[in-house]
Order: sequence, then C-alpha cells, then structure tokens
Amino acid sequence: MAVQTKSHLLILSLLLVSSLAATIVALTKQQELDRISALPGQPAVTFSQFSGYVTVNEKHGRALFYWLTEAAAIPNKKPLVLWLNGGPGCSSVAYGASEEIGPFRINRTGLSLYMNKYSWNKEANILFLESPAGVGFSYTNTSSNLKDSGDKRTAQDALVFLTRWMSRFPQYKYREFYIAGESYAGHYVPQLAKKIHDYNKAYPHPIINLKGFIVGNAVTDNYYDSIGTVAFWWTHSMISDRTYRAILDNCNFTEETASNKCDDVVTYAMNHEFGDIDQYSIYTPSCMHLPNSTVRLKNTLLRRRVSGYDPCTEKYAEKYYNRPEVQKAMHANVTGIPYKWTACSDVLIKNWKDSESSMLPVYKDLIAAGLRIWVFSGDTDSVVPVTATRFSLSHLNLTVKTRWYPWYSGDQVGGWTEVYKGLTFATVRGAGHEVPLFQPRRAFILFRSFLAGEELPKS
Repeated sequence: MAVQTKSHLLILSLLLVSSLAATIVALTKQQELDRISALPGQPAVTFSQFSGYVTVNEKHGRALFYWLTEAAAIPNKKPLVLWLNGGPGCSSVAYGASEEIGPFRINRTGLSLYMNKYSWNKEANILFLESPAGVGFSYTNTSSNLKDSGDKRTAQDALVFLTRWMSRFPQYKYREFYIAGESYAGHYVPQLAKKIHDYNKAYPHPIINLKGFIVGNAVTDNYYDSIGTVAFWWTHSMISDRTYRAILDNCNFTEETASNKCDDVVTYAMNHEFGDIDQYSIYTPSCMHLPNSTVRLKNTLLRRRVSGYDPCTEKYAEKYYNRPEVQKAMHANVTGIPYKWTACSDVLIKNWKDSESSMLPVYKDLIAAGLRIWVFSGDTDSVVPVTATRFSLSHLNLTVKTRWYPWYSGDQVGGWTEVYKGLTFATVRGAGHEVPLFQPRRAFILFRSFLAGEELPKS
C-alpha cells in the first residue's frame, strides 16, 4: 500500500511537472508570436523587441497595443519601466518611443530609422503602451467607447493590461517596476500607481513590484496649474500687462468651463499677442507644416486637457506607422481598424468624460506609501509650464531635505532641483514640453538618477 501511494505521488508529481512545462512552452510561444525580428529600415541591434495586443475587456472588445524594447545589456537584471504619453488621446509609440526615450528615431522620409544615443533602454526594459483604447493601434469593438473614455476607465484598463501582460511575460513578475510619462500622463501615471498600490494590498507577494514613478510637465491641479500657466505667459513676455490683468479679473479657474469673458481674453492673447510660436517650446522654431493648435489650447486651458507636442517629427511617425510592412512587422492593426494610425485621437480629446480636478490627494497617499516620486519640468514649455508645476507641488507642503541647487550635465547646468521628504522636483534647462526630445542627454541623466535613487549631480 505504501509502495502504491509513493507510486501515485510520483505519477502526480510528474503530471504537475509536465503541466508546468507545457504552460511555460505555451507562454514562450506567445512571446515568440509577439517578437519583432526587425522593423523596416531598422539598424541592427542587440536587444529584443516585442509588440502586440492584450485584451483588457472582452465584453466591449477593448485591446491595448504595446511595444517592449528590452534593455540593451543584461535585460534580466534591469527594471521594467512603463511609459505613457498624455493627450488624453496621444500615442506613446508616436511620442515616447519615436521622438523621446525609445531606441529609434524616424528619418524625414518615413522610410527608415536611426539610433537614439540617449535611449532609456540603456538603463531599463521600456514598455510603451498606447492607452486608452482608440489611441494609435489600440482599439475597441464598441464605437461608443471612443466617446465615453475617461480617467477611471483608463486606469482600470491599464491595470488589467499589466496583470495580463505579465502572465504572457512571467519573467517580469516581481521585477522592480516603475511608471513614467508626461503631460496628461500627470493624471494617468499617479492614478495607475494608486490602482496598483491598492490592488497589491490583497497579495503578500504582488507580481507588480511597483517602486515609484516619474512624470514630466505634468497636468497636476486644475486651479494651481492654470494660475501658474498665466504667470508663465506674463513673466516670459508672451502677453501684455493689460491682458494678464484681464485674465486674472475674468477667469475663475475653479470652474469646469470658461466664461465668455475669460474665453474672449484668452483667445485675444493667443491670436494677437503670442505670435506664431510653438507654445510647447517657446524658444525653438515652430513647424510650418502643421495646423495651428491655438483653438485646441484655448479650449483646454481651464480643463487641463493638454494634447501632445506637435513638432514635424510627428508627421514622420504618421508616415512610418501607416506603412503596411511596418504594421505587419509590429503585429499591429490585425483587425483592420477603420481609420489611419494617428499620433493623437481628436475624438478622444474632444469627448473625455471624467477628469479629476487635482492629483494632489493621490500624491499624498502615494508619498505616505513610500513610493519613489520624481516630478520634472522642461522650462521652455508654456502649456504645462514649470511655474504651474511649482504652484501645484507647493501645496503639498512637503519638508525640504536638500535645498534648491543647480544640477549638472557635464560642465553645464542641466537644471535646478529641490529634494523633499517623499518627492524630488527638478527642472530641465532649455527643454520644452517633451523634455527628452529637446534635451536628450539631460533627460537621460535625470532618468538614471531616478532609477538609482540618487540626487542629481551637483558638479
């Protein structure tokens, strides 16, 4: 009888091992299906790339598109970083991956790629996510979803994506995990961090090993952001004294929509005082080939629904990612989406349904949870400017650990920083809305310091 019991146990053990092996093989096969052998016009690289879809809602047919660029060296020892662009409705493939922190840049012809010397995958495995459904290659089979998206659903779908993606890529379970982003991702990033933090409370050893987040030129608080934005316009001589006073007299920044008088004075400032500048980078030449974004900006000043930066590189991305051979290589558009891939979705931007007025309460919760939190600002952005971020963060009333000082990139001042108990704030000198686009080396130093948990270099 004892022999039979041992025999049964042995058989059961073999069956379990066989089942586990089959599961691992299946997972490996799914990863191989998502593997990018090479992108059209891509230089040779040593790191692996994967892309594809993860369904986040079966009932409505919502599926999110991802692109993973593994670390250039020892990826199994490097953390995982999720990158999110804002909008709401702008693509992380168009911006983050293709003109900011990704390993490749797109040539003007839209036919080939070249290497980014300061790609963040030198320090981490970078996971780009097109979110929410309706952005880029991410899709929904329920057309009404394009007109009823909002903050809450975006955070929930992103959490579902992460748990299911890690089932597909189990080597990233329990790995150090960080979230990064910019602009309206000032909502996405802390909201998702809060979702993950709350989700993890139910597990003694959670698979999403969230350590912290970093956000740049981030939409943070409707009221303080708006006051800080108008202050930036005035202090940088973009508007007259008269217009500055008129905005303060006529605009109630606590309201969801602007009054007619407020709308009129802001429209006057943009049409008659700003001039033909790139409002996302006020000291660099603007791209003459793009439509004027004044109307979009005017409509978003109070609600803080700020779209992505519009340099000409956006057009190169739209050429490249609409090529059938590129989509095939990336396993994208497999369902035949009935519209072209675009850098931003105007439908989502215009129909955003819920947007929290302030991220400050979320920051307080996550600071108390002990997460590593960094906030940075390119100092030539007039859309979500450094003054807006400083006004907002000042109302957290944090204790200063390391007083304001200049940090360095080589022998040049890279920006300024102050370290608080629970949060680090840094500016990036000479950078616009998309910091890594304008100052790639300085952004890389910032990211490397963040991952290491070290203060920015003092010399």
